Amino acid sequence: MIKLKRLLVFIFSVTLIASCTKDDPNSGGGGSIDRTANLKSLGTSASDLLSDMTFTSLNIEMVYVEGNKPTDEGIAKFQSFLESRIYKPDGIQINIRSVNSSGKAPFAVEEIVEIEKDERTAYNVGDEIAVYIYFADGSNEKDTNEKFVLGSAYRNTSMVIYEKTIREFASRPGAPNRATIEAATLNHEFGHLFGLVDLGTTPVSNHEDPDNEGHCVTEGCLMRASIEFGSGVINLIDGSGVPNLDDACIEDLQSVGGK
Repeated sequence: MIKLKRLLVFIFSVTLIASCTKDDPNSGGGGSIDRTANLKSLGTSASDLLSDMTFTSLNIEMVYVEGNKPTDEGIAKFQSFLESRIYKPDGIQINIRSVNSSGKAPFAVEEIVEIEKDERTAYNVGDEIAVYIYFADGSNEKDTNEKFVLGSAYRNTSMVIYEKTIREFASRPGAPNRATIEAATLNHEFGHLFGLVDLGTTPVSNHEDPDNEGHCVTEGCLMRASIEFGSGVINLIDGSGVPNLDDACIEDLQSVGGK
């Protein structure tokens, strides 16, 4: 599932922290709705998400498995991040609803794709672009005791958040609170939808991590593939809040229509 330019983020060893993967499945959906614009490669809709040239509003469909609803604080932090980076004069709408468990955990990305076919209802229409976010009730199938995944961006407008894994990590002594981990994961994964780093948005400057393709080399940036191990990571996230994008990443977004 892990490919070039689709690696882990927020890797923690032993004490662990937030992680992500990026996958690019090519399977589509059925039915009468035109889904084709939302079934493209990761990063290909960066300009559409960031600018108001084609789409003047953003509709985010959050679907959570019962018992795995994200916190209101985490969602508020996420919306604030989007508002600081994108031009959508007609607004950003977040709709959230619960669904039954698929019973498929732990998940391969192919199973997440199948769930999206069944559960997603929001697609691009008119001047509104739609994004689908699934909050899962299980873990990624490749998780280990030393490294686990908190979120995956796998299409141009699709991502999964492993909410059950976030809850388990947040309950550990000394871990950041759940809302902060949720927001960091959501913001980071949306950064990949924005095409960062070199995942559809061409970098303005050379700041891609040579050891972790698809991520930023700047220390402390939201798009870093890994932050310090152990208490150093916890102190950075818990003490300073959700990491911000560095100047190089912001310049990349501005080059394709973002703020």
